Amino acid sequence: MRLEQRLHKGLQDMGLALPQATEARLLDYLRLLEKWNRAYNLTAVRDPQEMVGRHLLDSLTVMPYVKGPRVLDAGTGPGLPGIPLALTLPELRFTLLDSNAKKTRFVTQAVHELGLANVAVVQARVEQFQPPERFDTVIARAFASIPDMLAATRHLCANGGRWLAMKGVFPQEELAGIPADYAAEAKSLKIPGLAAARHVVIIEPR
Repeated sequence: MRLEQRLHKGLQDMGLALPQATEARLLDYLRLLEKWNRAYNLTAVRDPQEMVGRHLLDSLTVMPYVKGPRVLDAGTGPGLPGIPLALTLPELRFTLLDSNAKKTRFVTQAVHELGLANVAVVQARVEQFQPPERFDTVIARAFASIPDMLAATRHLCANGGRWLAMKGVFPQEELAGIPADYAAEAKSLKIPGLAAARHVVIIEPR
């Protein structure tokens, strides 16, 4: 199946109707990631067909839970889920944060080539990042445990904001470790063509 067909069918199965131009730009990002990945080893996923599900569709499953206008992708790696979300939610402002210089170089290049005016890229450790304004949503896809994520990013989430922790299997132990002054709800996610379990945990201060 061609990448265009795989992406379009996956989005349809998820109930997401995106403009054709947005689908094309998502694939432009994927091709850029594949090209850089050969030299810089940005992701363990090598096959572009597999990247559609494991990177693009996986990133977009949290769209309904993103609250704006300011969104932080903490530990963005090669721009996931931040770049796919910024492409599909152009009305929101995204900051993509990572301490790894190699990854932020790629993300900066991708943002430039895709013409993403709603994205800022920052190379810094999350604990040391001091933005001028705090964020309405803090997303973490590849962070450590949820309690560690909350401790490291508490200073970055605005009053009335929320965290979205993207996880694989149901994170029973991590949920049990969340401090009592937070409310957490785990939702199961379905990613077309991906058999692996996926969950998002939505966390808000009580």
